[in-house]
Amino acid sequence: MRRIEYNKLVRDKIPERLEKTVKCFSTRVVEGDEYYKSLNNKLQEEVNEYFESGSIEELADIQEVLLAILDFKNVKLDEFEQIRLDKVQERGVFKQKIFLEYVEE
Repeated sequence: MRRIEYNKLVRDKIPERLEKTVKCFSTRVVEGDEYYKSLNNKLQEEVNEYFESGSIEELADIQEVLLAILDFKNVKLDEFEQIRLDKVQERGVFKQKIFLEYVEE
């Protein structure tokens, strides 16, 4: 029997899926700083997967991790949206596809 180490945060339904497909696995619940660090690691993992694949499904995974981070930080989605809108008001969006080449000071 081959053992694969993952040591990463997974979605809530993964253990029940594993129960149907593998002989043995181990999970534990993480809290506090360890949970926050695991969320950040998961975000990096999902971003890397998106870079590799360009998949919309990976963008959905990124959003799920972002929502979990907001929940951990006790930031409501409408508060987050207001922060985003404030930045849009101040700096705009990316619709004009402007690429800054350089600035001389």
